[in-house]
Amino acid sequence: MAVEQGVSKYKIATRSSKRISRRIAPNLDWLTVFLYFLLVSLGWMNIYAAVYSPDNVVNIFSFDINSGKQLVWIGTSLVLILVLLVVDYKIYEHLAYPIYGFVILLLLFTLAVASPIAGSRSWLDLGGGVRLQPAELAKFATALAASKFLSTSNLRQQQWKDHMILAAITLLPPAIIILQNETGSALVFAAFVIAYFREGMSPLILVIGGVSAFIFIMTLLVPKLYLIIGIVVLMVLAVWLDYRLMRRLKMMAALLLLIVGMVFSVDYFVNDVLQPHQQNRIRALINPEADPLGFGWNVTQSKIAIGSGGFFGKGFLEGTQTKFDFVPEQSTDFIFCTIGEEHGWIGSTLLIALFMVLLIRIVYIAERQKSVFGRTYGYCVASIIFFHFLVNVGMTIGLAPVVGIPLPFFSYGGSSLWSFTILLFILLAIDAYRTQELVRSNKMNR
Repeated sequence: MAVEQGVSKYKIATRSSKRISRRIAPNLDWLTVFLYFLLVSLGWMNIYAAVYSPDNVVNIFSFDINSGKQLVWIGTSLVLILVLLVVDYKIYEHLAYPIYGFVILLLLFTLAVASPIAGSRSWLDLGGGVRLQPAELAKFATALAASKFLSTSNLRQQQWKDHMILAAITLLPPAIIILQNETGSALVFAAFVIAYFREGMSPLILVIGGVSAFIFIMTLLVPKLYLIIGIVVLMVLAVWLDYRLMRRLKMMAALLLLIVGMVFSVDYFVNDVLQPHQQNRIRALINPEADPLGFGWNVTQSKIAIGSGGFFGKGFLEGTQTKFDFVPEQSTDFIFCTIGEEHGWIGSTLLIALFMVLLIRIVYIAERQKSVFGRTYGYCVASIIFFHFLVNVGMTIGLAPVVGIPLPFFSYGGSSLWSFTILLFILLAIDAYRTQELVRSNKMNR
């Protein structure tokens, strides 16, 4: 009897799964799915190229090297994709806050029990050499929670209380991640500002952030006296061009004092707040040639590797910089070097083009959503992938500090691949049911 009931339940579950598959398959954005698998496949091949050694050739499928291990993570990601697409898409909105709360608890648990790895307490040891980085999972959890909050509160009409709640949702995970000494992962959460701007956040916040970053960088590059003189000249020029600013002299004087304070606080922040390895990353960004065998090694070797590829590259598995391990972490943070060296300018440009097409497609998907939750979540996904892509490629060519941010779908790492897979396919699941929501709303209107 029990066996018959079990078989009956299995048949019902199978029929239900098939019905769901028939509903979602025609509406799934297959172009985005194709781009996902293309990037993951190219990443897997280049992970093998990054660890390949002609003196000790190992099969690409071997679990003794990163490409074999990554293949296991790719397999588990396929299971994740099936689960994400089969479950009811409404669960992502209904359980947004519980998922966020669980990940926050997981971050705190990791902070309490994780063993230090390279100075960071951000990895949970699952046994058998398998490790999980909850900081990666915090990205999609925060995207869900922020989207849920914004779907119930109009950002253009929010009170300060609502702004503070949204800020808390966004800043709590990176605050814990910074305590884990994983500053690079924490910086990614700044990308959420792009999504919030789309939903009506004041552009003034973006302007303040951009100006602050500019002043910080210029303070490191230009003597303080010259910088302050330049700022004063710009403010005087602004008053001369628009006499109405004369009425706001007090405000401009306060602004000048604030900027001067920022200029003189940069040294304190860099020398007394940042840790030595973080200080070296800033020095490497400003002038890697100052210590090419020390803090400038990674960036210098990275640029040599990319530059040596020329226009067409040296060919697959033919990268000399790669073979002799001149670039550290080449299968993870510096995977773009492998592309540049072995596939040259052509390969690098094609990879950048693939990411641009993916980002444009995600924005397109976000804009066609009928709910604020779906649209906001779509922009969160685009913002996170864009930030990772921009910083990762930027740090390999010396335009961004080396902060340990992987290239989405490409770099070696299970936590990273899981995080981006979940991010993307939750959006695709929401989008696949979009037409059903439209049909349902039309019937209700009738």
